[in-house]
Amino acid sequence: MCGIFGYTGRTQVLPILLEGLRALEYRGYDSAGIFIPGAGAFKEVGAVHNLINELPDDLTGTSGIGHMRWATHGKPTRKNAHPHRGAHGHVWVVHNGIVENYKALKARLEEEGHTFESETDTEVIAHLIEKEAGDACLTGEALARALSHVRGAYGIAVIDARCPDVLFAARWGSPITVGVGEEGMFVSSDPTALLPHTRSAVYLEDGEYAVLTPREYRIFTFDQQARAPVVSPLDWDPEDLKKEGYETYLLKEIMEGPEVLKNSVRGRLVPEEGRAVLGGIERFADELRALRHLTIVACGTAFYAGLYGKYLIEELTDIHVDVEAASEFRYRRMVHRPHSAVLAITQSGETADTLESVKEAKRKGFLTLGIVNVVGSSITRITDAGIYNHAGPEISVASTKAYLSQLEVLALLALFLARQREMGEAEGEVLAREMLALPEKVAAVLARREEVCALAARWKDARDFLFLARKGNVGVAYEGALKLKEITYVHAEGYAAGELKHGPLAMIDRHFPTIAVVLQDSVYEKNVSTLEEIKAREGPVIAVVTEGDTVVREIADAVVEVPAVSEHLSPMVSVVPLHLFAYYMGRARGLDVDRPRNLAKSVTVE
Repeated sequence: MCGIFGYTGRTQVLPILLEGLRALEYRGYDSAGIFIPGAGAFKEVGAVHNLINELPDDLTGTSGIGHMRWATHGKPTRKNAHPHRGAHGHVWVVHNGIVENYKALKARLEEEGHTFESETDTEVIAHLIEKEAGDACLTGEALARALSHVRGAYGIAVIDARCPDVLFAARWGSPITVGVGEEGMFVSSDPTALLPHTRSAVYLEDGEYAVLTPREYRIFTFDQQARAPVVSPLDWDPEDLKKEGYETYLLKEIMEGPEVLKNSVRGRLVPEEGRAVLGGIERFADELRALRHLTIVACGTAFYAGLYGKYLIEELTDIHVDVEAASEFRYRRMVHRPHSAVLAITQSGETADTLESVKEAKRKGFLTLGIVNVVGSSITRITDAGIYNHAGPEISVASTKAYLSQLEVLALLALFLARQREMGEAEGEVLAREMLALPEKVAAVLARREEVCALAARWKDARDFLFLARKGNVGVAYEGALKLKEITYVHAEGYAAGELKHGPLAMIDRHFPTIAVVLQDSVYEKNVSTLEEIKAREGPVIAVVTEGDTVVREIADAVVEVPAVSEHLSPMVSVVPLHLFAYYMGRARGLDVDRPRNLAKSVTVE
């Protein structure tokens, strides 16, 4: 992994490939490369501009493939960068995913006389495909035969230099999208990269391949059954992918929080009736009314959003909720109980562990639901029903606005489920109107961002941080710690504040700052006591507090005030200072906050 872009058409391919790779840079990568039939392959370690600087001035051709690699097998080196070729240099492949049996395949090919130039698993795919193609141009049948030997996950684009205008793509477990354009056909691992060229997309399903020529495309299953393609519109505006005057995508996306909250509830709240309207799940209203057990599966930031979902759904309904890391859930024994469902949360809709968890849940007979930001993504196609975030494209690797939208969608879901049960119209109306007030409250926090910037500068050299909160904000503490780790590479831990005395307190001293969410809610006094315990050990404290709080201000070394907000909805306000703190601390440390080292935006391998 991490980014694939390809084109065959009637215009020069090089500018198109480079534009596609630049559009995919946000996903995180360590090397880049292209192949253009007749011109050759070019690879470089590091950023796309490194590759551009090494390209000859006279490259021509009207088809080609490009890739940005995030290392899984072999270090980031030029020889390990994609594209990779077959034994005779006819077939060239770019690949996202992992070939689990590549060692066995490689050993068998070496016995047959094949030699390999890289340490990657991808090169094995190129050799297999070229072997099956033989002395003729590659065909779809030969491609399918080659892939029948591969076990694991892959999204690939393939060109045979002997038939340079034909571009192949295939998928098993890693996303591939075909773009249908007026000047040619495109392949991308991320539909957002297609936006400058087309608004028409065809999403490959597992076990399918596409054959593209400059004027047409065809979709087949691996057993050679033609599939009538479903063309889906790409609804995002290309302008959404620009920084719009901000220094970084990350800051732009944090600042979009109020608009994201508006978009996530637009048309979904009927405040005068105190209810949520969620068209994506309405057809399962009866099953959801009978629901007694919900398992939320997610990874990373989405997992922490799931913790908020557990808190609020259990607060408002009689449904028992578990939150499971998808990477663990998929390997556990799943016990299907009556009236149970699995809810997957994923920004990209392509997270490998989450996808596999949903597939396993479906095999066991669970009702499967999804909360996802990317229209047409894999999760949207395999779940029984779902809810879109409507957060717009998120370019920075560290998720902020998508997390905010996940919280709000979970609040909508909790209201929907609660109104199916015992919650009355008046109580529902209060919650709905409080949700509508959230954008203004988040905007008020963002208006104080210079205060947070000053705090980040003050503590930028700290080596460790502890994040604390209680109840619905526990997930926010975990999220704050995760963002600091992702963006600044500083060690941070998130904890439920009540657990402080059960171990973490041993770490506290004057060099170990704590960031605590201490709002005026049902656990306010307990949180204040926790701060006293930290200060008794000389630990520095930064507290996120409700406006006008004078008690915590006397205890803490610094405070960030946020507007008063319902305890049920407070995580959508309290998390904003934590996102800002991580952002400004990363900038103060001189780091690339949009593309943290070693990370990828969409984790499409296990």
